[in-house]
Amino acid sequence: MLGSGIAFLDATVVNVALPTIGQDLDAGIASLQWVVNAYTLTLSGFLLLGGSLGDHYGRRRVFVLGVVWFAAASLLCGLAPTDEALIAARALQGVGGALLTPGSLALIEASFRREDRAPAIGAWSGLGGVTAAIGPFLGGWLVQAASWRFIFLINLPLAAVVVWVSLRHVPESRDPGATGRLDWAGAGLAAVGLAGVVYALTDGPGQGWASPRILGAGLLGVAALVAFVLWERRTAAPMLPLDIFASRQFSAANAVTFVVYGALGGSLFLLPIQLQRVVGYPPLASGVALVPITVLMLLLSARAGRLASRIGPRLPMTLGPLGVAAGLALFTRIGPGASYLLDILPASLVYGLGLTLTVAPLTSTVLAAAPAEHAGIASAVNNDVARTAGLLAVAVLPVAAGISGADALEPARFDSGFKTAMTIAAVLCAAGGLLSWFTIRNPEPEPEPEPGPERREHDLSCPLSAPPLRRPETSRTA
Repeated sequence: MLGSGIAFLDATVVNVALPTIGQDLDAGIASLQWVVNAYTLTLSGFLLLGGSLGDHYGRRRVFVLGVVWFAAASLLCGLAPTDEALIAARALQGVGGALLTPGSLALIEASFRREDRAPAIGAWSGLGGVTAAIGPFLGGWLVQAASWRFIFLINLPLAAVVVWVSLRHVPESRDPGATGRLDWAGAGLAAVGLAGVVYALTDGPGQGWASPRILGAGLLGVAALVAFVLWERRTAAPMLPLDIFASRQFSAANAVTFVVYGALGGSLFLLPIQLQRVVGYPPLASGVALVPITVLMLLLSARAGRLASRIGPRLPMTLGPLGVAAGLALFTRIGPGASYLLDILPASLVYGLGLTLTVAPLTSTVLAAAPAEHAGIASAVNNDVARTAGLLAVAVLPVAAGISGADALEPARFDSGFKTAMTIAAVLCAAGGLLSWFTIRNPEPEPEPEPGPERREHDLSCPLSAPPLRRPETSRTA
């Protein structure tokens, strides 16, 4: 949870710092998109490889390696002199995230009994959200009081604690059936495919959709993704075993993940910019404004996990995205002169409650639908789907809402596009809730075990405090 918390912390503090980074490094909206997407791109491209590495060589070992890599890349981010250097360091940071993220959930999946996994994943979501809750406040304070560079440097002491605790207390686990060579070709095709598509979608508005560079990158990306699927079907040791999607529950839960997390990624990219550029909040205030979302996740995620394990995931996974959609619809009221108590806080509370009902049941459903020996790859697939959805949303949602070009950050234009973007995101989340209702099924209850000899002897006992009754002997009865 602490290792995952570093990634959560990084996401929240970076979003709060984006406007200040843009001013300090003279970066436009496209560069700010790449500050987010460079990290998400490498994270998405190598998550499956990270899951496979953990299954092969040990989940704790790869998890620790990822934490160390993430910390080293964070140091480079904090020292970056230009927006190009920052984007390159963020790409390296994403590789570290791809190594540590699937191992975090896979270690939980491998360490807990089946009936305890949903509450454990809920606790993982909630307690991992402690750093996410601290992130906006701490990040805003660091940006305002010192420099945006410290939002990356705070990862270093946290990473040191994670490595020490992991090596001392976390048990090692791996997939005993994971043999053969790693699928490096599949990892390369996935990374190239995502990079080409996202580059075309992000830079297309600025360079022109008919630009040879944009067309070439887009076509290369699509071709690489198609080749990735074909390669995974043919290779003897695929990075992504396609038969894992034979489970309808697994496929449906990942489809819901794609829709809902796409809306979340796009909205959380734009919201801090709206608060600072349009409403006029300083970085600290814009960070504190979003704290109620993560506080609700901290307090209620474990309970949401237990609720889903008791009544089944279908209802929470339906109501949760609908609640997020309602929160996103309320975010359209945020504009010049918006009141925190009347406009921002109610939207944040509704959004946070919906998110709490969604995350833990969705994650536990994905992991429960996959065989235990595929815990690492199942976690990686779900994380990859979520990150890819956010990656595409950050690239596409601003363009679809009219937030692109040199004057995209001009307050009046950004405000108009923000409201359109929140409406689109709300529709996507509502569609995710309906998709859950029609595709997610509650698991069948496990049959009662047959009573053994000790149980049958107990069944013959008097319910009062007395010696057990004995069966009459045949000879005496005769």
